[in-house]
Amino acid sequence: MPEVKQKRNRKKKRKSLSRAMLRIFVTAVLVILTISTILNWRFMRAGVTVLLSMSGSNAAVGLKQTVGMSDGFAVYVDEVLGTYQQIPDDIRNDMDSEEYRAYFEPFERSAFYKKLNHVLENENDQFNYVTKDVYLAMYDRDRMTIVYLLDPRDSEKERNCKVGEWESVDQEEIDAFFKDSEDTLIYRNSSDHYGELITIADPITNDAGEIIAFAMSDIPLAFVNAASLVFTILYAAVLAIVIVIVILVIRVVMQRRLVKPIREVSSAAEQYAISRADSGVEKNFFSRLNIQTGDELEELSQVMADMEQEIAVYEDNLTKAAAEEERIQTELGLATAIQIGMLPQIFPPYPERKEFDIYAVMDPAKEVGGDFYDFFLIDDTHLGLVMADVSGKGIPAALFMMSSMIVINNLASEGYSPAEVLRRANEKICSSAKVDMFVTVWFGILDLRTGVVTSANAGHEYPAVRHAGGQYELLRTKHSFVIGGMDGMKYREEAFTLEPGSSLFLYTDGVAEATNAQEQFYGYERMLAALNTTEGMSAEETLRTVREDVDRFVEEAPQFDDLTMMCITYKGC
Repeated sequence: MPEVKQKRNRKKKRKSLSRAMLRIFVTAVLVILTISTILNWRFMRAGVTVLLSMSGSNAAVGLKQTVGMSDGFAVYVDEVLGTYQQIPDDIRNDMDSEEYRAYFEPFERSAFYKKLNHVLENENDQFNYVTKDVYLAMYDRDRMTIVYLLDPRDSEKERNCKVGEWESVDQEEIDAFFKDSEDTLIYRNSSDHYGELITIADPITNDAGEIIAFAMSDIPLAFVNAASLVFTILYAAVLAIVIVIVILVIRVVMQRRLVKPIREVSSAAEQYAISRADSGVEKNFFSRLNIQTGDELEELSQVMADMEQEIAVYEDNLTKAAAEEERIQTELGLATAIQIGMLPQIFPPYPERKEFDIYAVMDPAKEVGGDFYDFFLIDDTHLGLVMADVSGKGIPAALFMMSSMIVINNLASEGYSPAEVLRRANEKICSSAKVDMFVTVWFGILDLRTGVVTSANAGHEYPAVRHAGGQYELLRTKHSFVIGGMDGMKYREEAFTLEPGSSLFLYTDGVAEATNAQEQFYGYERMLAALNTTEGMSAEETLRTVREDVDRFVEEAPQFDDLTMMCITYKGC
């Protein structure tokens, strides 16, 4: 049952995969269609605005010409404005009142008004398919108003602006209409009754060239939006039909040229996997494919056929390599266990001794390493301390490390001084070593009664010492030559004293030379700074603090060298 369910899941995924490219294509086309429609809407709206503005301008110009041919228009305008300006403010502010309307009723009953209104009605009918209104008006600069002179009657209008009606305007509009130009003015404004409008105004002048009125035409933006919307819908519909046809054609082509060959390759791969899982007998599933598309899919089927033949050879080699790798890992695990078993691992090592607190760690860069530490009681009052670093890494370094550790431990147990231990160890290692390897060693003997440390340094790192109440500092003494490098070498011996509460920190170069991703060294200064934060800590806590600081510096960079540390705090008798 699980195999059947897994097979169904594969088929479901295969069906989804066959339509993936089509979905991507359809999505891209829809995005393009949307963007194209939006851009078309914006461009068409701008274009329709320009065209309707031109038509509205023609209406205003035609109205201007019609009025200009009417005798007595200048007198009519002057009388209307004179009447408007003479009306008291309290009456003017209520222009719907009978008292206010009484001032202008004579104008509406006059023969000139009726004649001119009839002419404007014809003008309005001529351009009614474009403009919302064609009318005459004048601006009163002193009162910041626009005064309507004549608004022809129209059965489609809900109301007409009567003679003398007025609206407030701002200074910017006044300045725009009375600029030193007789060009037609086009601007956008807002009307409570008609909403957003485009108003076209053409100035009407008297014989002296003075502006006495404006022939005006309004175009509601609703006209613009409606015209643009109709064209955009038609554009989107036609484009959508074309896209659907293209998608259907592409789908058929994809099924024949892309999806079908992919399914054949997928089916061959599935049969190949089932055959190998059942019996392990290889069959020519891919070689039987007859894909002749002349493109990458045909090349893929040929590559899969070649792969089918090569997998058998590869798996034979892989089986042998896996067996060899398992054998090596087993040997490395054994070597690691042997190496760790040679180093002191039990802490505290001497629970009954209260004169000192000691702790040590060794973290190899590979499975096994070349660093080693050691400490041992030579007698009841002397503690031997060893920190060493073998050149090289891996199993050869580990073997050299173990032999060097045994030699130094045996010589120290015989009671020799540090310098003599290193001299004899060098002779023994040089006489028996057949490889070009050496070891750096710091060896010291701590007198548990007095705190005096007698030491010899064979090319190793300087120890760090913190006297009671002070800071850690490097104890810089002259180095002697490394162990195993040259026969017949002599070694210097130094002595220093640890007062009760003092600490000694020993380490290998893997600490100071730890490297981050920017190839920067951790360095001695960072090491000492970390050590100087450990006042009052145990030896174990001190080493943990230093290691955490090294890890923060190194971050994700790989460890290139063994990292070994030892700390001992002398407490006195």
